[in-house]
Amino acid sequence: MTEKTIIKVSGMHCQSCVTILDKALNKEKGVKSATVNFSTEKAAVEYDPKLIDEETLLKVIKKKGYDGHVAKDSNAKLEEQKKKDELKRQKSKVILSSIFALPALILGMFLKDFLPFQDYIMWFLATPIQFYIGKPFYQGAWAALKNKTSNMDTLIAMGTSAAYFYSVYVVLFAAKGHQYFEASAVLITLVVLGKYLEEVAKGRTSEAISKLMKLGAKTATVIRAGKEIKIPIDDVIKGDVLIVKPGEKVPVDGVILEGHSSIDESLVTGESLPVEKRKGDEVIGSTINKQGSFRFKALKVGSETTLSRIIKLIEDAQTKKAPIQRFADNVSSYFVPVVIFIALLTFTIWFSVLHAEFGFALIATVAVLVIACPCALGLATPTAIMVGTGKGAKQGILIKGGEALETAHKLNFVVFDKTGTITKGKPEVTDVLVGKGVTKEKLLEIAGSMEKSSEHPLAEAIVDKAKALKVSFKKVSGFKALIGRGVKAKISRKEYFLGNPKLMEERKVSLKDFAKKIESLETEGKTTMVLSEGKKCLGVIAVADEIKEDSFQAIKELEKLGLKVYMITGDNERTAKAIAKKAGITNYFASVLPGEKAGHVQKLQRKGKVAAVGDGINDAPMLAQADIGIAMGSGTDVAMESGSIVLMRNNLLDIAKAIKLSKLTMKKIRQNMFWALFYNTLGIPIAAGVLYPWTGWMLNPMIAGGAMALSSVSVVMNSLLLRKKKL
Repeated sequence: MTEKTIIKVSGMHCQSCVTILDKALNKEKGVKSATVNFSTEKAAVEYDPKLIDEETLLKVIKKKGYDGHVAKDSNAKLEEQKKKDELKRQKSKVILSSIFALPALILGMFLKDFLPFQDYIMWFLATPIQFYIGKPFYQGAWAALKNKTSNMDTLIAMGTSAAYFYSVYVVLFAAKGHQYFEASAVLITLVVLGKYLEEVAKGRTSEAISKLMKLGAKTATVIRAGKEIKIPIDDVIKGDVLIVKPGEKVPVDGVILEGHSSIDESLVTGESLPVEKRKGDEVIGSTINKQGSFRFKALKVGSETTLSRIIKLIEDAQTKKAPIQRFADNVSSYFVPVVIFIALLTFTIWFSVLHAEFGFALIATVAVLVIACPCALGLATPTAIMVGTGKGAKQGILIKGGEALETAHKLNFVVFDKTGTITKGKPEVTDVLVGKGVTKEKLLEIAGSMEKSSEHPLAEAIVDKAKALKVSFKKVSGFKALIGRGVKAKISRKEYFLGNPKLMEERKVSLKDFAKKIESLETEGKTTMVLSEGKKCLGVIAVADEIKEDSFQAIKELEKLGLKVYMITGDNERTAKAIAKKAGITNYFASVLPGEKAGHVQKLQRKGKVAAVGDGINDAPMLAQADIGIAMGSGTDVAMESGSIVLMRNNLLDIAKAIKLSKLTMKKIRQNMFWALFYNTLGIPIAAGVLYPWTGWMLNPMIAGGAMALSSVSVVMNSLLLRKKKL
């Protein structure tokens, strides 16, 4: 048995930090999998509680030079406040650093030898920046060194220290030399500014979660001891009866006991039109009551509510890595050591081979170290995924992670379950055929009594029809569901079977009196249920489930995207063919038992990537087997857990939107990756002075620092452009 925990990690500065923690956590005995995300600053760890606990995981993180704490659900507001405080602290550092760096820049670049003791003044201005503002870089570099690795902090610490300490040497021992205090001071200021801007931009990528958290109801009006009292939302317990008045938010999930209203569910489903609600209808916490007032019973509270589950799904999704992220991880693990080697080579060639001045060689080395920081590469994937999943959530499309988002654009096939997915899932009895000596009422009395114990949608239709005819239900014994075929039960010691023609064939029940009529009904797309007593056929009940209004259009949209659509159903060939035709589907699997659905998906997977769409418990194995499981939001909790994507609006058109979103997100990731790598590939040789002999171009470390900071911010901003795209 495994448990999962989310740990909030602080002190990470780049993708190399992620690699250090990833390796350390995954090495621990008892850890099944650990994924560290630089953008969300979280580690998602699956572990065996018998072998390791959360306390030990935190010690591992601390040992590697980082801080961490377990992110509990109740800490959401606290986390947000901490983020605000951290941003405020970073902003103060940027301002303080600028106060010292700006005069140093002016004196060093534009007013050389303007003041007496100018070099000492520059030293005074650069020192607090180097050792107070730059302290985290030294700490990060030391932590990396202890772990026998290197990271962004190593590059910054090495580069700025080289410029600073060489300048100290010049001031104390080489009066004619040129000092570079302004270079190290401005460099650290620009990196800190870049980090601040990066954090601001990263905060915008997770706006979807922040907004959802803020929109939750804060109080509830509950009836206790016959009185209406207002209580905090956290004090509502399961089974409480609550009152919701016009304009108020529905506090928690529940079912209406009395009254009716229209409710704005756009927060959860993305659907802009209010939904009519009456007695017996379910309501979702944090949605807005528009007109009427009603009483309802609380069924799900706290972390069980739909809103809490959506927030959890999005948080989990943003913590998981997309497979493409592994590429960035691998590049980052080799990148920093290679850059240090190139920097040392740059210094050696300029100073020892080309006999340039020591200061010139040093500045070229510092520029290489600074411009090469792999921050942009580390942000390329997670920021795009955060924006993509957030955009999906706003439209009622919940994508459970980077892997689902990446796989969705590679799909070749989409397999739809029929009942409740392509059809409305609310079948109605359309025809009742009776045998000799049997009345319509008698047939429905027996069938209704048997199906009262079943939860199948077809059973519900038969029971509703029996109730409409006001028949009295009989006591049933020995009820048994025959999966994929029907049911059997005893009434007054007589054994009855109610099921599809296939069941009757197994039972050797003759259907010759009804064969042609059954064939005709099935050709119309109706499902036929035969009732037998022993070997005698008593009659036939035909049930039809209407196709959803959006089914036909949704299938066309998927075909436009180049996908091959299949329908899977337990109905026989004739019925399946008729329904598939109505929905505009050419390919279908008929007479499939629930346990066989996953097998059909498996066969298609040999030809390409498969998405399966369903809403019931019997669809869960199929959704789990598929490369992408798409669950309808109206479906069971089991189906929603098994799905990689959940459609909260139950709108099949959202499947095409989810695939388009996947394509757009992957496009952004590739753009980010390209620019991050292109920038470094181009920047390092220029910083090393490759063009200097021919053009006289030399990259000042301050410009390199600014460019490095700008590259990270530009990657995040490029990801944010995804929010403007239309699905």
